[in-house]
Amino acid sequence: MVSSWHPDRPVDIRRTLGPLRRGTGDPTYRLEPAGALWRATTTPLGPATLRLSRHDGAVVSEAWGTGAEWALANVPDSLGARDDWTGFRPPAGLLTDTWRRNPGLRIPRTGRVWDVLLAAILEQKVTGTEAHRSWRDLAAVAGTAAPGPAPSGMRVAPTPADLLELRDWAWHRCGVDGARRRALRAAATVADRMEEAVGLPREAALGRLQVIPGVGGWTAAEVAQRALGDGDALSVGDYHLASFVGWALVGHRLDDDGMLDLLAPYRPHRHRLVRLLEVSGFAKPRFGPRMSVRDYRAV
Repeated sequence: MVSSWHPDRPVDIRRTLGPLRRGTGDPTYRLEPAGALWRATTTPLGPATLRLSRHDGAVVSEAWGTGAEWALANVPDSLGARDDWTGFRPPAGLLTDTWRRNPGLRIPRTGRVWDVLLAAILEQKVTGTEAHRSWRDLAAVAGTAAPGPAPSGMRVAPTPADLLELRDWAWHRCGVDGARRRALRAAATVADRMEEAVGLPREAALGRLQVIPGVGGWTAAEVAQRALGDGDALSVGDYHLASFVGWALVGHRLDDDGMLDLLAPYRPHRHRLVRLLEVSGFAKPRFGPRMSVRDYRAV
């Protein structure tokens, strides 16, 4: 199946969908040297593979799998068709310059909670290296091959039913500890109710996600930023974010409370501001040891 969408403003496919990528080896995400982007995803109708490219100002979408029609219908939203930057005024300097250099940056709204929720729970209280390894391993052990002519090795993330069937040895092989395993199983049990968050008002959606034991404000915000197109959701409690924001905007480290105070004037665009910082190229100074990488498979 093929469709074309002619956006009424610039859209940068790679920058907009970049937050969906879980590490350089993410089996659900591929980039072609020529610029096309491949995504494999679950949908309410089954697995789907998408290939997104630009041609004469249009976004051309090709899709395969039983979920192809659903995936195609959600392409505009996933590329920020509903994203509204009205009233956003970034601070002068780095952020204003970054905004001008990236007119096609949008906040995605995939409309699919499960894939993002699965990845976000895996990232709780571990390093990115650990989380991305578990994401790859779960896709290999419990996911399925991406449908259609997808690049070699592409996989669709496990469905809720797939995860609920996993044995203890498989969880261990994928390096997922007990706390994250329990949260994932709880999420899989009520996955259909979580998908309803897409149609709920913002606060109700965040509240719905946090009904799951083991899912707090950080995880809910990570999901809202990607699946719900929430341009204000801040990942409070992140190991690096407050310090990163502090060094970028005021030249010193901040804690979560300091970050919230600093970004309060930018509501409802706080996450948009963070995304601009992320693509700006700014890097905070490094002090002290990094968070250690653990391998739960060896425990």
